[in-house]
Amino acid sequence: MACVDNILLVTDSYKVTHHMQYPKGTTKIYSYFESRGGKYPETVFFGLQYILKRWLVGSVVTKEMIQEAKEFYNLHFGEDVFNEEGWTYILKKHGGRIPIKIRAVPEGTVVPVKNVLFTVENTDPEVPWITNYFETLLVQVWYPMTVATNSRAQKEVIANNMTETSDTLEKLPFMLHDFGFRGVTSVEVSICKT
Repeated sequence: MACVDNILLVTDSYKVTHHMQYPKGTTKIYSYFESRGGKYPETVFFGLQYILKRWLVGSVVTKEMIQEAKEFYNLHFGEDVFNEEGWTYILKKHGGRIPIKIRAVPEGTVVPVKNVLFTVENTDPEVPWITNYFETLLVQVWYPMTVATNSRAQKEVIANNMTETSDTLEKLPFMLHDFGFRGVTSVEVSICKT
């Protein structure tokens, strides 16, 4: 099994130990994702659906994935810190489906910075650590959001110039071409950008 297809391996390694760090009795973790600011006062929210459909839909944890992750993390850390019991619980209790709830603004929404774009929370009190385990994966939404936000800003410049120099904005949708496929690192990256 290739590690890129094992969702238990698609995280920052320090998150593997978080299950040991939450205070005893913790049953609920609620996290949020926001754009804290940048070049523009607004962000175009885009890209979460791809990530969710690629990684989190349906049964995504198997016994083989748990074993592979256990072996990998034991080598990585030099000790047994992997939450085999927690992942086995998810496999048995939830059929390998991840017990989290994600709420998000609709894709394509223009949101002022410093506002929540999506939230994540565990739905099973036995596995509160699961909420932030996938942060590494979910924050990859920054790339398509950045591309969408920059494209919107460029389109606004083009629209302003067309308003001054043209009788119509009819051709505006055709005025911003994307030749970015040739400049990205992988086919998947080209898919994730707008």
